[in-house]
Amino acid sequence: METVHLFSPLQIRSVVFRNRIGVSPMCQYSCEDGFATDWHLVHLGSRAVGGAALVMAEATAVEARGRISPADLGLWKDEQIPALARIAAFVRKQGAAPGIQLAHAGRKGSTEVPWRGGKRIALADGGWEPVAPSAIPFSPEEPAPRELSRAEIGEVIEAFVQSAKRALSAGFEVVEIHSAHGYLLHEFLSPLSNQRVDEYGGAFENRTRLVCEVVRAVRGVWPAELPLFVRISATDWLEGGWDAEQSVALARLLPEAGADLVDCSSGGLAPNAKIPVSPGYQVRFAERIRRESGILSAAVGLITEPTHASAIIANGQADMILLARQMLRDPYWPHHAAKSLGYPVAAPVQYGRAL
Repeated sequence: METVHLFSPLQIRSVVFRNRIGVSPMCQYSCEDGFATDWHLVHLGSRAVGGAALVMAEATAVEARGRISPADLGLWKDEQIPALARIAAFVRKQGAAPGIQLAHAGRKGSTEVPWRGGKRIALADGGWEPVAPSAIPFSPEEPAPRELSRAEIGEVIEAFVQSAKRALSAGFEVVEIHSAHGYLLHEFLSPLSNQRVDEYGGAFENRTRLVCEVVRAVRGVWPAELPLFVRISATDWLEGGWDAEQSVALARLLPEAGADLVDCSSGGLAPNAKIPVSPGYQVRFAERIRRESGILSAAVGLITEPTHASAIIANGQADMILLARQMLRDPYWPHHAAKSLGYPVAAPVQYGRAL
């Protein structure tokens, strides 16, 4: 059999990805009232031109209070659809699948953009009240978030559903549910941030209930022929927190709920986590989840070299490679990788002179 490599196509449901390279969702903090701008068109469009098979828009808030910052992208109202539709159409025209990550910041919301310090914005200064599974702050220096009521949890689920409908109207072909990096759905997963005593807290089946309900509800409105991904933090890197064993157990539940692939990141729940960062340090999570649950997985985290990325696919450690900072450094990384690995470079004809 032919070896599966970085430039092998991958079909998930009806979508055929031209290779195994995707652009991870990366917050640009460049919106006003959640609206995408020309920055997003150029940022995402250039990476589609650059040869990626999947170009995913950043964490997109399903409600206004679900933003990380006031400059976050959003899909909580219909008026936000047209600007995103223009981007999705351009990405698709370049041969890439347009994707979007739907998110809720939870207790990490109402903060300044990173280059302005990322500090909490007070209500008096235009901020909002963050919500969470339990009234436990992200760090000791921050005020506690407000615990969501049972009725509000239902409203959050519905917000994901309505945003997924808008994403479909905008022309996206892949939707990803953000359950990682210490944001709301991850907060429900981890016993360090979830100390509820109702059906959404305590035992594993209760802490995973919201993620599964969101995935199932979104799949209910997302076409059967289109892929649905879930991003998780495979471990909190903290004793007593969410870990790889629980991630595998969750991954076994997700196909029944309607998910097709687990995007395997880690960390983000607490500022004091000690993360042993090195090239490919999160690949083992993607490999284990793929092997032990049977669901497709994507590997992320300091994957920068084409030979490393291709080996991950060839060795069966993951089904896709999602690149973030490396794509910021080099939007045309897929073309450069193809050339260095000896595969045909499918660059746009306008760029033929540069190959």
